[in-house]
Amino acid sequence: MTAASFLPCKIDAQEVTEGDSGLEAKLAKDPMRPQFHLLPAANWMNDPNGPIYFNGRYHMFCQYNPHAAVWGDMSWYHSMSPDMIHWTHLPIAFTPTSNGPDAYGCFSGSAIAVGHRVYVVYTGTVESTPDKATIRDGENRIQESQCLAWSDDPRLIQWTKEPEPIVPLPPPGIKITGFRDPSAWKQGDWYYMTVGSGVANVGGCVLLYRSKDMKRWEYMHQVATGTWTGKHTSNPCDDGEMWECPELFALDGGHVLIYSTEGKVFWQSGKLDSETMLFHSAKTGLLDLGAFYAPKSQLDANGQRILWGWIPERRPEAEYKAAGWAGMMSLPRVLHLDQDCTLRMQILPALATLRSASPVLPENHGKGIEFTLQKASGEVLCTALRGAEAFDFVMQNSSDKSELLHVTYDPLKHAFLVDNKEIVLELGDVPQLHAYVDGSVIEVIMSQRAGYTKRFYYSQAMIPDIKVRVIGGTQITANAWKIDPISTNRLTTPS
Repeated sequence: MTAASFLPCKIDAQEVTEGDSGLEAKLAKDPMRPQFHLLPAANWMNDPNGPIYFNGRYHMFCQYNPHAAVWGDMSWYHSMSPDMIHWTHLPIAFTPTSNGPDAYGCFSGSAIAVGHRVYVVYTGTVESTPDKATIRDGENRIQESQCLAWSDDPRLIQWTKEPEPIVPLPPPGIKITGFRDPSAWKQGDWYYMTVGSGVANVGGCVLLYRSKDMKRWEYMHQVATGTWTGKHTSNPCDDGEMWECPELFALDGGHVLIYSTEGKVFWQSGKLDSETMLFHSAKTGLLDLGAFYAPKSQLDANGQRILWGWIPERRPEAEYKAAGWAGMMSLPRVLHLDQDCTLRMQILPALATLRSASPVLPENHGKGIEFTLQKASGEVLCTALRGAEAFDFVMQNSSDKSELLHVTYDPLKHAFLVDNKEIVLELGDVPQLHAYVDGSVIEVIMSQRAGYTKRFYYSQAMIPDIKVRVIGGTQITANAWKIDPISTNRLTTPS
């Protein structure tokens, strides 16, 4: 659970009682609402939680406010899919239990299948006293513990909560800066669970626990640690003193640790020593340079590692509150480790099934390649040969001419530059940009090395066309496609 907004949610009576049909009609007409990204039918969402392939279907949960398009009343939204592309909304999995260990909110966690049962470990929160608080945000009144729920329902609709926390308190003797976002897996005869945390004035860390039965857990040690920036902020997640949403998993003969801090998502590759259960990092990098946070992964039906991330809003709260929705899930990204332990990612190849039959034809104007993605929806794949000259990849709102995205390839550095940030490619990498545009979001993957996720907004009532230009360079191939929506309206569910 991300710590960006631990303020109590104030909900107006009008928001709670607004008719569903009126809200649906409003959302279906909203041009900024995406058409092929997953998001709830309405209201606020953030972190992906417990994505899992179970009983022949993909299930996605996420942090969700059932009452309004602002943070608050954290519950677990639930949807189901046959292919990770087309989704059906299901009833909310679980909500806070009055007088329970999650009375203030059901925060983030993960899912694990054990036979015909699926367990979820998640962070429960209650309002407490400063001496017991684990969220250090100035108010120091929220206490976190790790909780357990399970479902024997083939569709994972019915859930049972363990009445008491499985890990009620942080390890003694550590001045922690947070205690949340558990992630569990089975290894040998043991279940293991990581929890995101940090040590005051030291840095973020990942706590490791183990269990034989998923209910009784013992603390082992800090499996991985980081270094604090030395600059105190009101939220320790903003200065590296706390790591959120960590996940440690095996991948292509090695291991990968992903965690969120300082407003960014980092990855480390290396080895988890099965004897000491300590993670030894060999290489690190940024996973995404833009509006992408608190990711969570799963295995698909073929054993591939799939990553999902929360794409937050970048507009004022008053605007998304009035719109009736906030946030979306990223497109699924397939992860791999290459031979030198560099993390690679690509958008799920099956997304190509959403391409319309006819490609978008290029418009050559002598200064490069140009495409028009009608109604802010489409896909572009731009690939240059090794040794290519410098080129620019630009996206522009065709109505007000504002620049939405500008990526530059620098052949001297063999790097992409975007938003004053640099992604240096490996020696053998081909310069490639794979971009999707959907309503008010752009997702770009740069040579399978890192993503850049950009939110954009506009004042005009009609959804604009997006101009895509590839300027300069030689021996560049570019293709574009219109993307079909996954539903007949913008509610992300079959109708």
